[in-house]
Amino acid sequence: MTPITEVEGRRLALSNLDKVLYPATGTTKGEVLHYYAATVAAPLLAHLDDRPVSFLRYPDGPDGQRFFTKNPPPGTPDWVRTAEVQRHEAQSSRQVLVQDLASLVWAANLVVEFHTPQWRAEAPQIADRLVFDLDPGAPASIVECCTVGLWLRERLAADGLTSYGKTSGSKGLHLLVPLEPTPAEQVSAYAKGLAVEAQDTLPELVVHRMTRALRPGKVFVDFSQNAAAKTTATPYTLRARAEPTVSAPVTWDEIGGCGAPGDMVFLAGDMAARLDRYGDLLGPLFDPELARPLPDAP
Repeated sequence: MTPITEVEGRRLALSNLDKVLYPATGTTKGEVLHYYAATVAAPLLAHLDDRPVSFLRYPDGPDGQRFFTKNPPPGTPDWVRTAEVQRHEAQSSRQVLVQDLASLVWAANLVVEFHTPQWRAEAPQIADRLVFDLDPGAPASIVECCTVGLWLRERLAADGLTSYGKTSGSKGLHLLVPLEPTPAEQVSAYAKGLAVEAQDTLPELVVHRMTRALRPGKVFVDFSQNAAAKTTATPYTLRARAEPTVSAPVTWDEIGGCGAPGDMVFLAGDMAARLDRYGDLLGPLFDPELARPLPDAP
């Protein structure tokens, strides 16, 4: 029998709670739901707030079928909020907004990664943050990403911008910058300019083009996720990896001290202690006093 639970007055059917989703650690679906509902609900909901969600679903674990969806999944309860999102000039569709604990538990029961854009539903295509996705090409690793991240931090600071880091939960590093509301195309142009500058300054380490033949041993500075149609793994989401890795906020001391890839791997079980110690390291993204205007594209 599928257990029924009540969350904030909403009745939810939770399925297959004993199913092992991460064989490497024996992590079950019930433990995944507990992680979202009891460990990271408050900061995760803050980062999901008013941002249309795209889901990467992996209901049979990371080794099973995966599929990406922007549309509300079949059977989405009518109490789950949605927003109309413009896909193309003459086409729009609706996407889920995860605005409360009940919606979060419902979505987590589908076994998903959460991905969100750099803008809010109330101001479509107007970014309130900038993102760089630093993606290493083997044999480079997150160690090299941290080196590039430190360079970008200083370069952004020279333009009056403050950056914050998180792991991707996969192989790389994400940098996030709070901005005064700015059209996404302007943010993309500025980010591309910095990516090109990073390659010019660190040619042995950085590539700004996605071409895979250029990437072995280098860090791809992906600026494209600033485009209005793109999304990035939401802070605190679990990833569909061999272990329940988290896209985890990190300190600049951790980034500067990274000497081995394992230094920047954080699992679901690590997050309660990190939140107790640091709180939400990305909390400054919500402080309007810290948002700055975007400089002209370099």
